[in-house]
Amino acid sequence: MNQAQLMRMLQKTQAEMARVQEELAATTVTGSAGGAVSVEMTADLHVTKVTIDKAALDPEDVESLEDVVATAVNAAIKNAQDLSSRKMGAVTGGMRIPGMF
Repeated sequence: MNQAQLMRMLQKTQAEMARVQEELAATTVTGSAGGAVSVEMTADLHVTKVTIDKAALDPEDVESLEDVVATAVNAAIKNAQDLSSRKMGAVTGGMRIPGMF
């Protein structure tokens, strides 16, 4: 493979990665915890919605709600990272690229 072919292949891969990143930004994933809290975020890690069941609101036990919210956010992040890894892995052939999930 000559240098020109390598550059074309690199440009094609970069364009495909940009397309996948745009797709991830438009894809919503969800994380939930205990049925009390649900977090929606884009697959590029922007939280778009947090839903809290009114039954989870206890002024005497704010710590439990905080824990459940953190668990739901972390679940959504993991789902987003898993999706991103699958989609980017398809583009890069599984090669880890710094700065990507």
